[in-house]
Order: sequence, then structure tokens, then C-alpha cells
Amino acid sequence: MEVLRREFVYIWYYFDIQFRQIFSYWVLGMVIGSAVSVFAKERIHRLFEGMKDKPFGIFGIIPACILGILSPLCMYGTIPIAASFSQKGMRQDWLAAFMMSSVLLNPQLVVYSTALGTKMVLIRVISCFFCGIAAGMAVHFFYKGKEFFRFDGFAAPQNRDTDPNLLVCFLKNLWRNIKATAGYFLLGVILSALFQRYVPADAFAALFGKNEGFGVLMAATIGVPLYVCGGGTIPLLQQWLYDGMSAGAAASFMITGPATKITNLGALKIVLGTKRFFLYLMFVITFSLLSGLVVNFIG
Repeated sequence: MEVLRREFVYIWYYFDIQFRQIFSYWVLGMVIGSAVSVFAKERIHRLFEGMKDKPFGIFGIIPACILGILSPLCMYGTIPIAASFSQKGMRQDWLAAFMMSSVLLNPQLVVYSTALGTKMVLIRVISCFFCGIAAGMAVHFFYKGKEFFRFDGFAAPQNRDTDPNLLVCFLKNLWRNIKATAGYFLLGVILSALFQRYVPADAFAALFGKNEGFGVLMAATIGVPLYVCGGGTIPLLQQWLYDGMSAGAAASFMITGPATKITNLGALKIVLGTKRFFLYLMFVITFSLLSGLVVNFIG
């Protein structure tokens, strides 16, 4: 019993430290995410829809990526919106760029990621932006004149933020945000405390260290089964970076994680079909590996 009590004290100590470090970022992320969802979401989507008749050509994937990152929707919210854009004649390459960047990042997750430091926020935003660019270019060059997406059966989701009082809308959205992320956030802090207590830092640094290309591969691989919620992985990433994970390995994890999140894959399988679904997985893993290696090379 004394051993168990001592272990609990250690774990609680690490949990308390991690919680205090991350909690304010989590709260700020939810507040900003809900604010964007209530006050700016419709405008962001109207801006993207308004691009439809503009003569941007392939360069339209650039604003499509930016608007995708600004969009606060998750994958299940993004697909019906993209379906409505597609029905109105939106280009496939622009849709690919918008959806890819929207899957990887949103304003709330950007704020969460500031807990990792300015450098990692910039790496995350830039790598996700270029992943969206690469997805748009891939669809443009390899599926030119062909349909890449199958949006049959998807319709634009009903807006739940419809109360005439915008403050009430905001508070309702914030409460939904808290319910959706609180459990994952606490789970991430608990896993981080357990990791800090039981995983030797030197062994972790040797596996995921700066000069190990294998570490980037491992980070990309564990991103597939481990990633559940963006807010929940921030405490883990913070601890991993502290213990010696390279910035490239973290960048690779931050791409494969949200892109292969199990709830996202189910929707993507329907929209893409079997062949294009596996092409998507190959694209994500390849891009994440290259991104991690480039980040480590640049240093």
C-alpha cells in the first residue's frame, strides 16, 4: 500500500504541473474556437463559395488552404459543407486543398498548440498549409477533368447556433466545445503524467531525437492509432518535446494524427471510395515523413 500511495503522489505531482501549464491554453482555445464558429464561420464559408467564379486557376488552392485552416469545423462538418460547394460547381483541386487543411488545423487547435512554443506553432501552421497545397496540386495534376470526390448523400449540416441572441449562441457553442474536448484533454494530461513518471527521458530522446530519421518514421506511425483529439495530444507533445523529441518528429505526428484520426477515416472512405482512400493514406504518410525530415534538416 505504501508503494501505491507513493506512486500516486508522484503521478499527481506530474499531473498537477502539466495541468497548470496547459489549462489556460485549453480554455483560450475553446473560447476562440467558439467565437470563430458563432461569429465568423458563415463569412469564411461565403468567402470560399465566392471564389467559385474567380479566374484564380490552380493558384486558388492558396486561399482555399487559408480558409480551410480558418474554418472551425471538424471533418464531419467539413464534408457536408464541401458537398454543397461541389454541387455549386467548386473546382475539385480547391476543394481538396480546403478539406485537407481544414482536417489538419483550425483556429482552436492553433491556440492549443501555442503551449508548445512559437517555433512549434509556426511549424504546425506552415506544414499543414503546405500539406493542403500539395493535396490540391495532386488532385489538379492527377485527376484533371475527373471527379475525385463522391458527395452523394451528404447535405449541408443544420446550423445549431441560431439563437437570435449572439451571446447565448456563443455560450451554447462553448458548452458543446467543453463537453466534446474536456475528457480528451484530461486523458492527455494523465497520459503525459504517466509518461513522465515511467518512460526514461534518455531512451525516448534516443528513439525520437533530432538526428534520427527513424524517429520521424516512428512519430508518423504512432500518430495513426494514438491521435484522438487535438487538445488531448498537446500535453503529450509538450512532454515529448521536453524529453528530446525532434521538431521534425513532432511535425510528422501533427500531420498523420489528425489526417488519420479514426472518426475522420470513416467519413473519408465514403467520400473517396476504396482506391482514392488508399491513395489519400499514402499521400498523408509520405508528406508527413518528408515534412519531418525537412524540418529536422533545416534545424
